[in-house]
Amino acid sequence: MSGWLRILGLGPGNPAWITPETTALLAEATDVIGYAPYLARLRLRPGQIAHGSDNRVEVDRARLALAMAAAGQRVAVVSGGDPGIFAMAAAVFEALEAGPLAWRAIDIAVHPGVSAMQAAAARLGAPLGHDFCVISLSDNLKPWAILEKRLDAVAAGDFVLALYNPASKARPDRLHQAFARLRTLKAGETPVAFARAIGRADESLFITSLAEADAARADMATLVLIGSSETRWIGTPGGGWLYTPRTYGAGR
Repeated sequence: MSGWLRILGLGPGNPAWITPETTALLAEATDVIGYAPYLARLRLRPGQIAHGSDNRVEVDRARLALAMAAAGQRVAVVSGGDPGIFAMAAAVFEALEAGPLAWRAIDIAVHPGVSAMQAAAARLGAPLGHDFCVISLSDNLKPWAILEKRLDAVAAGDFVLALYNPASKARPDRLHQAFARLRTLKAGETPVAFARAIGRADESLFITSLAEADAARADMATLVLIGSSETRWIGTPGGGWLYTPRTYGAGR
């Protein structure tokens, strides 16, 4: 096969956070496939073809990409953030596993991008400086009961927690439920940060406590970061920094 498939991350939204490797691969692609708003962020060269689609057809996008690569096209599949974190890399491999055996000969590679949690952590300071967990709060592809077990485990292990997909119009109450559950398991003064649209013109950061956190602040463009018992705030003349020390228990 002469075609190839590259699975790329565009970062959280700031063009400066697209890696040089991703920029070079996009320039080589004949076709670019992705969620339509992500494609709108790109400046494609003349002759390149963009294949935009809705947000809930990831496996359909993956099948299209594999079929086009098998037919000899140079295909770039794009995701926001990093393609391997709640994004298109897993969808491509799901489609590959279920698809024709011939697809397994396609030249496929996954290339990293800057994730939303990395961007948010950098803006905040170093809240991911010790062990942490990442959970998507969407229950579209997993039952809520599993999410409850995972929230319990995160609290029991005293991890910092990054929550992706905290709220949507279809499920506005899940973050409220998550906060209510965590309040029974973690101290009320635990820091909570709402990091919205980081790297874009409308980015915002809001830091509060678990006891005071208002789930209504979050939407699908928001990453919610909940500290561990070790996470602390350093006030500075210009504002402050949120960080989690590298050594557990050192400040006790």
